[in-house]
Amino acid sequence: MVLIGLGFRALKGGGAVVGVAVNGSGPRIVLSTFLATAAEGDRLALEPYRVAAETAQGMHGGVPADPAAAVAEGRERQRKLAARGLDKIVRALKKAGCKAEVAALLVNRAGWITDLLQYSLSWREHVPVAEGLAVRDALRFAIDSAGMDVAELDEKSLPDLASENLGMSPADLDARLKTLGVAAGRPWRKEQKLACLAAWVAVADRR
Repeated sequence: MVLIGLGFRALKGGGAVVGVAVNGSGPRIVLSTFLATAAEGDRLALEPYRVAAETAQGMHGGVPADPAAAVAEGRERQRKLAARGLDKIVRALKKAGCKAEVAALLVNRAGWITDLLQYSLSWREHVPVAEGLAVRDALRFAIDSAGMDVAELDEKSLPDLASENLGMSPADLDARLKTLGVAAGRPWRKEQKLACLAAWVAVADRR
C-alpha cells in the first residue's frame, strides 16, 4: 500500500479533497476531487444558516419553522453525505493500492464563533462565514467516521509552515504546486492548491 495524505479545504456545498503521496522524488497527486455535503437541489443542506435566517422571517416553505431545527436538520444531512462520500473515496483509494494515513483539515481564525445560529441571525452579512464553518465541521465528522488521524492546519500560516517543514522557498513551493496541478487536472484553483499543500505537509511529517 502507498501511504498518502488527504487535504481538505471547505467550500460552499462541500470540500476540495486532494490526495498526496510523497517518495524520494517528491510529492505526487493521487486524487483531486470534490466531497459534497449537499445533494443537488437540497438547499437546506447547501446553506442551512441562510435558510434559518429566512425561516426566522417567516419564509420557511418546506423546512422546519424553528430556525434551530432547520439548522440541525441541514447540518445532519451535511454530516451524513460527507461521511458516505469520504467512505467511497477511501474505498476507491484502497482498490488503487493507496491508504490514507492522515487527513489535513484547513482551518481559519473564525473558530472563536461558538453559536453559529445566533451569529447568523445577528449579522446577516456573516452568514457565509457560518456556512463555511458548518461545512468544515461536516468534513471533520467524515474524517473522524473514517477513523483517520487528523492534522488541523491554519490556512493563513500554512505557506510559512510548509516552507519551513519542507525546506523550500515560497517561490519553489508555488512552482511545484503549479506543476502538480498539471497532473491533477482542472479545477486547480486556490482551494485545491491549499488542500494539496496541507496534505503534502501532513504526510511529509510522517516520513
